[in-house]
Amino acid sequence: MDDFSRSWTALREAVAGLADEDFTRPSGCAGWLVRDLVCHLVIDAQDVLITLATPAGTPPTRDAASYWEVAEEPPDGDDPLDALTVRLAAAYGDPALLKFHLDDVGSAAGRAAVLADSGLAVGTRGEVLSVGDYLSAYVLEWTLHHLDLVAHLPDAPRPPAQSPAAARDLLERIAGAPFPAELSDTDALLLGTGRRTPNAAERAVLSGTGARFPLSLG
Repeated sequence: MDDFSRSWTALREAVAGLADEDFTRPSGCAGWLVRDLVCHLVIDAQDVLITLATPAGTPPTRDAASYWEVAEEPPDGDDPLDALTVRLAAAYGDPALLKFHLDDVGSAAGRAAVLADSGLAVGTRGEVLSVGDYLSAYVLEWTLHHLDLVAHLPDAPRPPAQSPAAARDLLERIAGAPFPAELSDTDALLLGTGRRTPNAAERAVLSGTGARFPLSLG
């Protein structure tokens, strides 16, 4: 719960601090501007609210690691749902409206997470997870998207140190092996998900780990 709240609060505060012109800059997500990413966060917040309000009558079928589907190819921004997000983001027009919507829905999602029973089973995407595992999966989501948000905004605040550490731990579980200790938590996340191409030295140490990378998560 703490990791979820910490990472989500930091991400929303980073968005709240953006200047209007920042919304038209590229993000770390292929094919998306910052405004498109923020619109995606609104949708994510809605998903959190829906899931926490959808108790399941069966035992969990997934945990925080197996919640994630690993695709063969990284997203290119051309997926129909990605394209819909771009159109929705453009419809806001004024960045202040997008900020307001994220703060409104995002705050509610944060409160719902704090109030939820971590042992409760909930349904999402046709699967069942405990609330604790579901929120843990979203620590990875929030942290990666925080890095996406600031990819081309050097003055924007980065995620708090605890968030990349927790996200890295989960990503290593998904990859099936730890990433090299020489890599910082942020570099492990960026390289492990294909957000940054490794240099020769990084590729050499990564090749000896047995970890699967890059991972295209969905």
